[in-house]
Amino acid sequence: MPLHILIYCSSVLPNGKEILTLQRENHVHRLDVLLRVLLTVQQLLQENRHGSKRDIFYMHPSVFSEQSVVDRAINDICILMQCSRHNLNVVSVGNGLVMGWIRFLEGGRKFDCINHPNTAYPIPVQVEEVQDIISVADYILVVEKESVFERLANDQFCNANRCIVITGRGYPDIPTRRFLRLLIEKLCLPTYCLVDCDPYGFDILTTYRFGSMQMAYDAKQLRCPEVCWLGVFPSDSEKYCLPQQCFLPLTAEDSEVLLYHERLELELMLQRGVKFEIEALSVHSLSFLSKEYITSKIQGGVHI
Repeated sequence: MPLHILIYCSSVLPNGKEILTLQRENHVHRLDVLLRVLLTVQQLLQENRHGSKRDIFYMHPSVFSEQSVVDRAINDICILMQCSRHNLNVVSVGNGLVMGWIRFLEGGRKFDCINHPNTAYPIPVQVEEVQDIISVADYILVVEKESVFERLANDQFCNANRCIVITGRGYPDIPTRRFLRLLIEKLCLPTYCLVDCDPYGFDILTTYRFGSMQMAYDAKQLRCPEVCWLGVFPSDSEKYCLPQQCFLPLTAEDSEVLLYHERLELELMLQRGVKFEIEALSVHSLSFLSKEYITSKIQGGVHI
């Protein structure tokens, strides 16, 4: 009698299940990968240790062949076990940074951003161990890029504005999204997101707001629908008189990405056929972003 294993994932069958069987060669390899990763996860849990996806890959590189194979297996296990990745003791290598008016503990380590509000601190990888959060901030600001984060730090933005600033340095990793979710839940502060005026900026915004398709099974733990889009808007190009040299033409790929987003501002971008970066605002002055743009938008309630 053939062995069938049901994996609850969101891909192939109408009822949301995918059947893996030993009768199909490509399924045999996938099951082999799945069982090897499960054994590693079992070891991590039994020994109360943590490992990264990259650690797991290098345990059987000849079998896994590439990192995406391990990533898929971990997603399958999370769906099968109906849990989050951190429940498996599999952690991501953190990329996110935080600064501003906040203090907290993580695994006995103290993060005292309040004493140096314009100094960047790494966002903890094991967010479940974050505790004793203290903040006197008025709002949370999420910025897409590290370059913009550094611009705000150099301008001493958090001295003039009682806020918490976070960046995922591009597409946010899981610790950054979980940390933001935790802060919103614990502090109940208004949260704004500043991204480039291009399709990938909007993609990053929606990843923070609604989660990613790849990790739809864990959206409840990661999504932050409270996040407001602060900018930069396509209409900002006229409002702030940006010169033509700041614009880049939209590519065919850009236009395809935009079709997934239904907002008037995005329709305006499609009509104009151009995009621009946050840093284009520096055409007015190096500190225009920190001293004029962000504060005027928040104080004026100009966000979506």
